[in-house]
Amino acid sequence: MGWASHYIAGLTQGEAVQFRPRGNSMQGKIESGQLCTVEPIDPATLTVGDIVLCKVNGREYLHLVKAIQGSRFQIGNNRGRINGWISASSIFGKCVRVE
Repeated sequence: MGWASHYIAGLTQGEAVQFRPRGNSMQGKIESGQLCTVEPIDPATLTVGDIVLCKVNGREYLHLVKAIQGSRFQIGNNRGRINGWISASSIFGKCVRVE
């Protein structure tokens, strides 16, 4: 169970969720502690640059879609780090608002 398990559960039930992520990996797009609203999404509508709540290698991230290759999505932060490639089933929602 990770930091986002509760939010992922809500998204899989079709609910929008809000939380304040901590850390600096998304600095410049999301500052530590800002309120983020994440909504369920059809992964087919995602584009490079979207911010998604996802799991990569068992870890939960609110990170960027860096590349799309067929049905695979490359996930990374806003500081140049790449987390890895995942399938659509590992993407739970898209960040639609940062306050």
